[in-house]
Formats: sequence, structure tokens, C-alpha cells
Amino acid sequence: MSGHIVVGYTATEAGQDAVALGARLAPALGARVDLVLVLPAEDRSVITPPDAGYDRYLVGQAETWLAEAGASMPTDVPHEAHVRFADSFAEGLIAAAHEFEASHIVVGAANGGLRGRHRLGTVATELLHSSDVPVVLAPEGYRRFDVTGVSRVTAAIGTRPGADALLEECVDLVVATRSRLRLLSLVSVDLPATVDTGVIRVAGAAHADDVLGRALESLPESVPADVVVARGESIEDAVAHLSWEPGELAVVGSSRLAQPRRLFLGSTAAKMLHELPVPMVVVPRTRDKEGIRA
Repeated sequence: MSGHIVVGYTATEAGQDAVALGARLAPALGARVDLVLVLPAEDRSVITPPDAGYDRYLVGQAETWLAEAGASMPTDVPHEAHVRFADSFAEGLIAAAHEFEASHIVVGAANGGLRGRHRLGTVATELLHSSDVPVVLAPEGYRRFDVTGVSRVTAAIGTRPGADALLEECVDLVVATRSRLRLLSLVSVDLPATVDTGVIRVAGAAHADDVLGRALESLPESVPADVVVARGESIEDAVAHLSWEPGELAVVGSSRLAQPRRLFLGSTAAKMLHELPVPMVVVPRTRDKEGIRA
């Protein structure tokens, strides 16, 4: 895995978190960082006529912010800054990812979340509904984390469409970053409230073992993996009680409701975000019959 990583930058603490994560991921993946700041498209208003002077001011301010972001990155991380225009920030980031053939789009959590946790803002939410490129979410306060490299990749394995794409992404990440792989099942935790939890937990645990076993069998021999079945009263409880390394990435697949080759954060992944202290990578589904991988 090599090439480009698009980092969506805003002059906020969330933007700084995204830059910090991009600066850490890029060397691990052998990639360069494209810092992208998106401004409203020129036809943004039918009420206010375009003002060339104001537009020049906006671009100048954006370039200043991008220069500050670039200055905060380690000198040995190749990067380039770009100002783009689009109808929405997410649309501009996706277009930039296509332009640079980027492997990932990195964004920060919204301001106001607990430190080390995720709180999705407008840009992240829109990306997770529309991107066909894997999106990496930086937890709040990540700019303060003293982390280098990637030590472990945890794959949240489920039974829904997209599992193949999820494992492929995880294998690519593990090989590129020379890290370790952990397969995580939350199947036995994510239960309906109306069922007999004792019976279902036993069946769910057996089902989780089967799912994890099939996932292990599909891995290349060169990529060994640890296996863990989460325990807890809820997804949030299970995630909170798992061990997480500072240099870890958690990888989840898109919801089964997502359109092929698009992202949509399912209920399990959304619950994970509340307690997850590490970056989350969300992988698009594939259209299995056509063998398409985002």
C-alpha cells in the first residue's frame, strides 16, 4: 500500500487531530499526505453575487491555514497543500481522493467530544454516507497523543456483506505497516433486548467462533492473527473493557444498508465509537458479484 492520503483540514482542533493522524499513517503506509481545505463552490449563493475580492481573501486565508498545518507536520513526512471548491466539504474531499488516487481520507472528530473518543460532526457524517474511499476517523485530542507508527490492527468481524473487503483492507494495512492483526467479534454482545439473553449468548458465542474461524482460514499464511470474542452487557461496555494499544487502528465495515462501494456507519460501529480510544477506519462494501473493491 502506497501513494496518497487525503487529510481534510479545518482551522480547528479537529483539523489538528486529522493532521496528526495523517502524519502518523503516511510513513507507516509509505504514502504522502495531501492536506485539503474545501471552500464553498463559486456558485454557492444565488442571492449574493460573486465577489472576486472576497474570494481572493478566502483563498489567501485558506492557504495561510494550510501552511500552518503543514508546518506542524514532521519534516520527514512528504506533504502538499491544496485548496478546493465544492458544494460541501465532504464532496470536495471525495473528489480530491479520486484526483490523487488516495487510499484513505482522514478527518477529525467534531469539537466537544470526550478526549480520546469520537463524536461525529457534519463532515464525518456526510463522508460516512457518501464516500467510496475508506475513511479514517481521528478521536478527539489525537493531536496530543505521543504515538508513532501502527502497532496493531483490530478487525471488527461480523456476518454481514462487506466482510471480505474488511479483511482485505486489514491485511493490506498489516502488511504495509508491519503490524499485528487482531480479529474481534462482537456478535455475542449485540443482542436484541427482547430475547432470552442466556440462550442467545451461548448460541452467539458459538456463532462468533464460527465467524472468526472462517476469517482466520481466509487470511494469508504470512499474516497470523490473535482472536478475541468481546464480552460485556453492551457494545459500549465490551469495547470499553477491551485492551487498546496507543498505536492501534480499529477497522470496521460499512452497514448492510450502504449502497455498493459506499460507506454507511452501522449501529454496531456507531456504538463502538462512543468508547473507542483509537482511530477507526471505515471500509466501503463491495459488489461481490462483480468483484469490485473500493
